[in-house]
Parts: sequence; structure tokens; C-alpha cells
Amino acid sequence: MAAPVVHISLFSHPKTNIHVAPLSLIPKCTSLRELKQIHAFSIKIHLQNDISVLIRLINFCTVNPTFASMDYAHHLFDQIPQPDIVVFNMLARGYARSKTPLGAIPLFAQILSADILPDDYTFPALLKACACSKALEEGKQLHCLAIKHGLSLNVYVFPTLINMYTACNDIHAARRVFDNVEDPCIIMYNAIITGYTRNSLPNEALALFRQLQVSNVKPTDVTMLSVLSSCALLGALDLGRWAHEYVKKNGFDIYVKVNTAVIDMYAKCGSLEDSESVFENMPVKDTQAWSAMIMAYAIHGRGSKAVSMFEKMKRERVKPDEITFLGLLYACSHSGLVEEGYKYFYTMSDKYGIIPGIKHYGCMVDLLSRSGQLEEAYKFIDKLPITPTPLLWRTLLSACSSHGNVELGKLVIKRIFELDDSHGGDYVILSNLYAKTGRWEDVDLLRKMMNDKGVAKIPGCSSIEVKNVVHEFFSGDGERYVSTELHSALDELVEELKVIGYIPNTSLVSHDMEEEDKEITLRYHSEKLAIAYGLLNTPAGTTIRVVKNLRVCGDCHLAAKYISLFSRRQIILRDVQRFHHFKDGKCSCGDFW
Repeated sequence: MAAPVVHISLFSHPKTNIHVAPLSLIPKCTSLRELKQIHAFSIKIHLQNDISVLIRLINFCTVNPTFASMDYAHHLFDQIPQPDIVVFNMLARGYARSKTPLGAIPLFAQILSADILPDDYTFPALLKACACSKALEEGKQLHCLAIKHGLSLNVYVFPTLINMYTACNDIHAARRVFDNVEDPCIIMYNAIITGYTRNSLPNEALALFRQLQVSNVKPTDVTMLSVLSSCALLGALDLGRWAHEYVKKNGFDIYVKVNTAVIDMYAKCGSLEDSESVFENMPVKDTQAWSAMIMAYAIHGRGSKAVSMFEKMKRERVKPDEITFLGLLYACSHSGLVEEGYKYFYTMSDKYGIIPGIKHYGCMVDLLSRSGQLEEAYKFIDKLPITPTPLLWRTLLSACSSHGNVELGKLVIKRIFELDDSHGGDYVILSNLYAKTGRWEDVDLLRKMMNDKGVAKIPGCSSIEVKNVVHEFFSGDGERYVSTELHSALDELVEELKVIGYIPNTSLVSHDMEEEDKEITLRYHSEKLAIAYGLLNTPAGTTIRVVKNLRVCGDCHLAAKYISLFSRRQIILRDVQRFHHFKDGKCSCGDFW
């Protein structure tokens, strides 16, 4: 018979206190199997009901929880004759960190029925479990119980309540919780500001940050991470520069994570040069900082620089992670580096043991699709070791539209609808594909399907920051925020562009109408409105920076090249996928987008 895994000399040492022996051995455990041996020994020496031994055993199981360890911890908990709330809290924290976080909920009901009262640490663990599982109903019930027990405004419970609601996408409930406190502390402010940022509500996050400053509450590095992320979401460079100055002035630039957030912020606000400057001046650079810089090059279409940065990272002996490779693959897909993309995709798993996630697969589909290898992309998705998501198929559908492949597009949309038929963008992409080939009956059929299913198209929205104010424009909506002066200026600009060679690409209009009406529809796209507003309201020669919520329209991309030539201005347009730098009639993407 094979020798036992653990050789415990204390088991038989005559001078050893048998009570102390299991307690001293538990910290030396390296596996659940070893822990079970110690548990067996404690039973052998009649300590199976000793509360101190059981607590140590449970604690070991919950520090790095697995399904097996949490099952065993639950079993140990059931062995305690009269468990108290401290032991339950330990188990609840383990569940919250595990892959089955809601396992703590029925156990909580069990202890309540045994008249064991919750304390300050009970609800934070349970609410965290609900946040991880996005279990809003269970979270609401816990909120009610926290109120019943007088713990809802507790300094530990309160932030986790806000986090639970924001994680469950109920930001309004989170704000109501926050507003119930007369004098919130920084932990509470951080919870709600982070919640707004995670729910893509940057204006609300920044408004709360201003409220925080007025109330003389001192921010922390966590606060600044959310503030910088909000600036990045807005794409507001001037606001981002102010935030960076605040970071430096208040000493937050000693934190690697804050500097990394600054790199990301500048990249998403269109200033790659500032990202490079911050990165180069960082005294300490960890994996996240290198990854942020690689991603910065990626979204700006600097594929070769991203690859060079990765090679430099290897020379510096900084170990890459899954985010590093995500940025690297993204850079390859947006720069047409097919061979390099394949090489790094396989290097990720073969050399570094990193299992590709759905986003890595998405980059590979995008890489093949953009390079025109649509059939290969279809086969790649079909042979994945995991179930493809609608997003993977959606990436290929968009490429089918760009390359005018109607038949493959029909196959792809069928695969998408098998998984999810409620996304308006899918109908729009296929509708545009049909419109390009003059299949108006199919376009009308798709519109009818959208109406029948109640599927809505997301309106195109572009924003521009002028004098620290962010102005938004919607397609076809030139008068919503400004006077008709914008319409006139845009009409005049388009006529000037036509003189130097611009021809509106009316094939992109998915409506069966007269050519003149198609031109008007294209003219008032949100990108053009925002650029025109920038031309009217900023000094000559200054860079115009625009943020779009969707992919940039092909006609707007063409027009922006001509506008940069005509106005002698640089235009930086950030869409949902990447940055486009327009200068002297050319775009940094080289029309590969």
C-alpha cells in the first residue's frame, strides 16, 4: 500500500498536546486531501466536536475555495453542535469567493431559523455573493433583512449594498441607498462612483466626485481610478488632463494602478503621445501597465508598435497575462497582421499556458474577417472548443456586410438568431447588406420582423468636448442642441467637399428613396454634425476630437478624410472599435477597418 501523502510525526509523539497537534498542522496543509487526513486524526483523538479545530478546518477550505473544498466546509459546519455567526460568516465569505456564491443563501435561512442573529460582517459576504451572481431578487430580500436587523447603514454593509445593486444593473436603487445617508464617508462615495462608472454613466460619476470635493471628503486611489475611467468613457481630453493634474497634485501617481488608468484614459481620449509619456516615466511597470500600453497602440491602429512593445516586455522579463494577449491580438486584427496574430494566438497557450477566452477567439474571428477570409472565419467559429456567443457570429456578420457576401451573411444571421434574435444591430447590418445589393423586399421584410419582435435600432450618437462641455449629436438631429447655423454650415461644407472630390456613398442608406433624399440622410449623420460643430466653435488649426457610440459610418469616414484636407485640421474620431486619425486627406487606419 502506498504511503500516506502527509507524514505527521506529531501524531505519535508522546509529549505533544493532542489538542494542539491538529491546530499546528492545518497551516502546513497544501491540499484538501491533506486536510482530510488531519480531520481524520482529530476524530481519532476525539476532537471531532472541538470548535477551534473545526473552525480552522473550515477556514482552510474557504481561503481559496473550490467546489470540493466548499462542499467539505459545509459538511464541517454541519458537524458543529451550536454554530455561531462568526463561523457562518467565514463560510459565507468562502461561498462569495467561489464559483457557487449563492450556496450561502439557504445556509443563511438555516441559521436564521435557529435564532442566530447576523452581525456587521454577515450581510457584506451575502451581498457580495448576490453581486457575483447578479441575483437581484435575493439581494433585495437581504436588503430588507438588513433594515430589519438595523444594519443597512452599517459602514461595512452600506457599500456592499450599493455594489450589489450596481452589479445587478439597478443603479437607481443604488443611488437611493446612497442618498439615505446624511454624511457618507469615502468608502460609500467610492461604491456609488464606481457603480456609475461600471454602468457607463460617466457624467453622473463625475458629478458625484465634484460633490465629494465640496463635502471635504478626501478621495482615495480607488476614487481616482473611477474618475479616470469616467473621463476615458467620455473621451474628453481636457477633462482627462485636469484629472491627471489632480492625480499628480494629490500624490496618487505613486500607485501603479492609477498610472495605468491614466495611460488608458489618455489612449481613449485620443492622445497616444500622452499615454506613451506616462508609461515611459513610470518608475515601476507591472504586467497591467505594459498591457495598457499595448492596448493603447492597438485601439489607435499601431499594430507594429504593439508587437514591438510586447517583444520589449519579454526582454524585460515581465510575464504577460490574458489581457496582454487580448491587446496584442486586437492590434494584429486592426492592422492586418494575420501571420503575427496566428503566432501570438498559439504562443499564448503553448508557451504561457493561458487558455484562450471568448474575447481572444473574437479577435481571431475579427482578424480573419477583416482580411477577407470569411469562409475560414466561419469554420474557425464552428470548430471552437466552447459554445460560440452571438458576438462572435456578429463579428463575422459585420464582415459579410463590408465584403458584400450576402449568402454567407444569411447563414451567419441564422446562427445568431438561434442564440439571440433581440439585438437590433444584427437586423441593421443584414439590412445594410441587402440594401447594398438592391434587395429592397428583403430590407422591408427585416424591418417588419424588427417591428413584430419589438426590436429597436440603437441611434447613432457622437459627442465633442468644447470648452470643457461635452456636446452630443444624434443622426438626423442637427437642431437638437444647437441652432440651425449648424445645418447651414454643414450644407455649405458638404458642397465645398464635393468640389475637391467627395462623392456621398448613397449605397450605405438602407432605405429605398430618391438619391437626393439619400444624400440628405447621410449629410446629417452624427459624426458629421459633431465635426461641423467643432469647426464652428474651435480655433483654426486645433485638433477636433469626436467620440461615436457605434462603428463609424463608411460615408462619414470618407467625408472626414476630405474635411481634414479641406480645413487643414487633424480629426481624431473614436468609434466603438478603434481610433481614426484623419490628417491631410488620409486616415491612420489605411481604410482597413
